Amino acid sequence: MTGRVTGDEGFGLYVHWPFCVSKCPYCDFNSHVSQDVDYKRWHEALLAELDYFAERLPDRKLTSIFFGGGTPSLMQPNTTEAIIHAARRHWEAVNDLEITVEANPSTLDIEKFMAIHDAGVTRLSVGVQALNDTDLRFLGRHHTVDDARMAWRTAAKLFKRASFDLIYARPGQSPKAWRAELSEALRETTNEGMDHLSLYQLTMEPGTTMFNAHARGEIMLPSEEEAAALYDITQELCEKMGYPAYEVSNHAKGGAACGHNLTYWRGGDYAGIGPGSHGRLTMDGKTYAVRQVKAPALWLKRVAVNGHGTQEEELLAPEARAEELVIMGLRLSEGLDKARFARLAGRSLSEVISPTATERLISDGYLCQTSSYLTTTAKGRLALNTVLRELLA
Repeated sequence: MTGRVTGDEGFGLYVHWPFCVSKCPYCDFNSHVSQDVDYKRWHEALLAELDYFAERLPDRKLTSIFFGGGTPSLMQPNTTEAIIHAARRHWEAVNDLEITVEANPSTLDIEKFMAIHDAGVTRLSVGVQALNDTDLRFLGRHHTVDDARMAWRTAAKLFKRASFDLIYARPGQSPKAWRAELSEALRETTNEGMDHLSLYQLTMEPGTTMFNAHARGEIMLPSEEEAAALYDITQELCEKMGYPAYEVSNHAKGGAACGHNLTYWRGGDYAGIGPGSHGRLTMDGKTYAVRQVKAPALWLKRVAVNGHGTQEEELLAPEARAEELVIMGLRLSEGLDKARFARLAGRSLSEVISPTATERLISDGYLCQTSSYLTTTAKGRLALNTVLRELLA
C-alpha cells in the first residue's frame, strides 16, 4: 500500500486515556478518577475504534501516534503496544514514526519506564508543572520535585526523545522567582539531554475547581503586565539556552519539535480514538471535525454496539476550515505557509484575511511577511488573540 502524502503536515493518531489518580484543580481535559477500570474491556474497545477509523482512512501514511489524557502512563503497557502494532498494521508508517506518551511522575517507576519503552514508545512527555513542592501541592500534583527529577532523568536515558511541562504565572510568582525556576529547569534539561519543553501560562478554565476559587477571589493571578514580563523571560532564557520557541508555548532544540503537534498546527489530518477525542479528517476533498462521546462509560457502550463512539461528525464549511488554518498556523514561529494554506483551504490566504489589517499589523511589529510565509513576531504571539481578531474581522 502506498501512503497518501500531500505535504509536510503529516497524519497522526491520537489515543485518549481518560483516567487519572486524581483531578488537578486547573484541568479542564476529559479526565476522570476511577478505582475500577476494566483494562481488558478498554483494551478491546480502543482497538475496535482504531479498526473503524483505519477502514475509513485506508490510504494514509502515519507520521505520529500520541497517547494523551488523563494519564496515559496508567494504561497497561500491553494495550499501548497493541495499539502501536495495530496502527502500523493498518497504515504505512514513516521510518522515524514518532510515538509519544504523556506521563505523570507519580505514576512511574523503573519497571513502568521499561515497559513503556519496550512497547515501542519513542518519546516521553513528563508532566512536571513546577519545581517547588508548595506549588506542586497547590496545582494538585501528587509528586515531589525529587520525583520529577527522577522521572525526567530516567526518561532522557531510556527514550530517543524526552520532554517535560511547566506551568508559570502562578499566584504570587514574581519575575525573579520564575527566572530562577526556569533557569534551573533549563540547566537540568541541558545536562540530562532532554530536547523539548512545554511552558504554559496558568489559565482559569470554566468548570474547574480553580476557576471557581478564582471567581470567589480566593486565587489572584499575575496581572496582564506581569504575565507579559514572565512570557518575555521565558523567551529570553529558552533562546539563550538553545531551546527557541517553535510555537507559542513550546520550545525545542533544532529538529526536536513535537511532530504530532506540528500536524495540528500545520493543518494536517489526525484520527482520535478514545472518549472525548477529536479528529480532523479529509475525505473526498472535504474536511470533517470528528468528536467522540465524552463520558467513558457511554463511549464503551457505543463502541460495543457500533464499533466506534463517534458523537459528532461535522462537515467544515470552507470559510470555517480556512479560518482554522489561520488560527493554528500563526501559533507557529515558522508562520503560516501560504502554499500549504492554499492547498488545504482551496483558496489563497489573501482571500481570507484582511489586507488592511495585515499591513497595519506588519507596520506595528506584530506580523512579518515574505512571498512564502505570514508570521507573527514575538510581540504578535504575545497578543495573538488580538492579531487573529483583526485579521479575520
